[in-house]
Amino acid sequence: MRTDTPVAVKLKDYVPYPFSIDAVELSFDLGAQKTTVRARLSVTPKGTGPMRLDGEALHLNYIALAEGGGKAAPLDPADFEVDARGLTLLAPPGGPFVLETEVEISPAANTALSGLYLSGGRLCTQCEAEGFRRITYYPDRPDVMSSFRVRMEGPKAAFPILLSNGTPGEAGDLPGGRHFAEWVDPHKKPAYLFALCAGDYDVLRDTFTTMSGRRVDLGIHVDKGDAPRAAWAMDALKRSMRWDEEVYGREYDLGVFNIVAVRDFNFGAMENKGLNIFNSAYVLADEDTATDFDFEAIESIVAHEYFHNWTGNRITCRDWFQLCLKEGLTVFRDQNFSADMRSRPVQRIKDVIKLRARQFAEDAGPLAHSVRPDTYGAIDNLYTATVYEKGSELIGILRRLIGPEKYREGMDLYFERHDGQAVTIEDFYACFEAVTGRDFSAFRQWYAQAGTPEVTLDETWDAETATLKVRLRQNTAPTQGQPVKKPVPVPLLSALLDGEGGHVAASGRKAEPFLVVLEGAEAELEFRLPEGSRRPLFSVNRDFSAPVRLVRKLTRDERLALVRAETDPFNTWDGLQTLVKEEILALSDGSQAKPDDALVGAIAGAVKGALGDPAFAALLTRLPEVGELFLERQPADPVALAAARAKLQAALGKALAETIGETLAKPAPAPYHPGAEQASVRALRNAFIALLGASSEPEAEATLSRLYDSAPNMTERLSTLRALMFTKGGGKAKAIGHFEQMWKSNPLVMDKWFSVQASTGTAEDVKRLIAHPDFDLRNPNRVRAVIGAFAMQNLAAFHAPDGSGYRAVEATILAADKANPALGARLMTAFEQWRVLEPKARGEAEACLKRLVEAGLSENAMDIASRALAAPG
Repeated sequence: MRTDTPVAVKLKDYVPYPFSIDAVELSFDLGAQKTTVRARLSVTPKGTGPMRLDGEALHLNYIALAEGGGKAAPLDPADFEVDARGLTLLAPPGGPFVLETEVEISPAANTALSGLYLSGGRLCTQCEAEGFRRITYYPDRPDVMSSFRVRMEGPKAAFPILLSNGTPGEAGDLPGGRHFAEWVDPHKKPAYLFALCAGDYDVLRDTFTTMSGRRVDLGIHVDKGDAPRAAWAMDALKRSMRWDEEVYGREYDLGVFNIVAVRDFNFGAMENKGLNIFNSAYVLADEDTATDFDFEAIESIVAHEYFHNWTGNRITCRDWFQLCLKEGLTVFRDQNFSADMRSRPVQRIKDVIKLRARQFAEDAGPLAHSVRPDTYGAIDNLYTATVYEKGSELIGILRRLIGPEKYREGMDLYFERHDGQAVTIEDFYACFEAVTGRDFSAFRQWYAQAGTPEVTLDETWDAETATLKVRLRQNTAPTQGQPVKKPVPVPLLSALLDGEGGHVAASGRKAEPFLVVLEGAEAELEFRLPEGSRRPLFSVNRDFSAPVRLVRKLTRDERLALVRAETDPFNTWDGLQTLVKEEILALSDGSQAKPDDALVGAIAGAVKGALGDPAFAALLTRLPEVGELFLERQPADPVALAAARAKLQAALGKALAETIGETLAKPAPAPYHPGAEQASVRALRNAFIALLGASSEPEAEATLSRLYDSAPNMTERLSTLRALMFTKGGGKAKAIGHFEQMWKSNPLVMDKWFSVQASTGTAEDVKRLIAHPDFDLRNPNRVRAVIGAFAMQNLAAFHAPDGSGYRAVEATILAADKANPALGARLMTAFEQWRVLEPKARGEAEACLKRLVEAGLSENAMDIASRALAAPG
């Protein structure tokens, strides 16, 4: 078996780079098959010894060096060494010097989509985390910051628009149908933020006036004919710019801001200074081709990448171990932006759904790692839910602990103190220590250890003294390499409820929510009420104030009573989710034959009671996904869990049949607008359409087919198509065929067509989709739409006990990995929970993992596989 894995990089081994790169001049002679890159680095040594420059897939044409302002002279081959990972100057000068290199690269041959590559006949870059080394020789690390001046030239017909970071400079025509453009970035940046785009685009243009009165020219560059579909992204950009001024006092700092949409892209988007590069899926949208989910994602991702201008660009991370410093902080900012644009309670619930589904699962499996790891094998594999979503939760905890005013004061100090620097988590928290006078060293333990803390809550009520005692205990299970965990500060927003929708005063506290911070392994709270008081209900972890799993022994009736009494929207939803999880588990293991009528009635009643807030009502109909249930009982049987979930969903649909009929009989909001008010109405319609799909009633399929045929927008058309996937009649095949014929020329819409089938079908369906002529192994969106959707959303089929799900995709995972290691590694994370499966599926998953390893994986994918297969402990 192949066992070679990437060499581990360790935080404790960090040393500063021994040279300062004071200025960078880059000159590109652009071509699809061959691009020549000339680099001129102004260098100041900080010590003595060799100078190491990173470089991969480069052909070195020329290297020269100049000292003391003299002319550069070619280096003797004995003065440097070149290997597959870079170039070393063996004895660089002891004083300032200029290093010149010329290399050749092939964008068309770059299937990894890292560095400079070709997409749709256009050139673009992706340099985070380590892509710049595929462009030229350079110290490709975030703590090396420099000013960049860029000149591009190439055939004008092929590349009429030439973009890079910063501010445009000189531009003009050259002989032979060629032209050039220069760009200067006045802000020092690390190489991972370098960007270049060259091609023929349609451009949607607009302007923004900053709070100080400066005009910023905005441009979104898209495929020909697609400019109108970028209007929502432009609107989101302008709202993001204004929000950052109003909430954080951060003004944009250049006169130009450009976005380029790219069809072939490994990620969602990239925050390069002044030139953001986006996956087209997160730029292009209209009511005919995009769903409300797409519009919401565009709004969030545009905001996220723009917010990086200050939290990531102006202040960056010293090393990749500090990745959460820019990503967790910026996720927190974009989540709050979305909450202000839409509904704060609904946004909070959505954020927690994502956290629990992705990050809690990560924490519970072999790929668990701390928010700031102390080691990594492949940096691309560090872009995880733990770094992003859990990192965001920690910023939320900080803000809750110190209050919004001190949080803003600390952020202002952070921007003032560290502008233009590459910093660490310690630097960040030192700013909050300075403004509060508090020591956050214990709080930073959250960053140092993996795993989700489990908080156990026990209550004792003394009727004679009217005293409620609450005992809290925290424990974090061992994870790979961390057998012993320390307690972390756990802030639990709490309240005492009277059972009739009111709050209770006790022990000198007002009748309002209060914050309890569990500092150590355990604590006991005591609440004294007036003599003769009835037992209050204890509401805890309101608004999900801490990212923990709460263990509380309550009967079903006690949980229902608490749900009915809740005044916190999150806890209302979460209380029902807890009851639903217990119900699905009971149905899946056979201890209960059919759904409990009382529970189904309670959920239906809660939905009807929330119809005035359609988005919240829609969330109340949501049942936990199969993957979320893996954490509740092990070994996990995905097939049984999926069947039980479907049974409960059908029962809920039946209980809500009249309400569903009345709601869907009304026309959808028109004319279409993607904003929160209309989207909330459509969210409820979609939720009810999903319940129809789970129904066994004979008329359900006919209703869905009518809704599909008359759908006024893509949101409803796609939701009805998905619902039809669960029906037995001919409506399913008819809708699949119609959708394909209607949208076969639109790649982004066809991604939805592939995804709907892969996420609801069988292993045989996936094989059919892989064999489809429009399945493109080089396009990450299409691969994710099939393999990602099947392996990460359709768990009952992927984890089939006979191994058919694994066999259906393993050859494609291998092929994708060979062409694009970052994509291959991401697909491999589908195996992160294999150890918790029931024995048959677990054995098949392990066999598949070993087959993949034997076949030979990239370093990125091998890092995932080796950690997944490592013995627990």
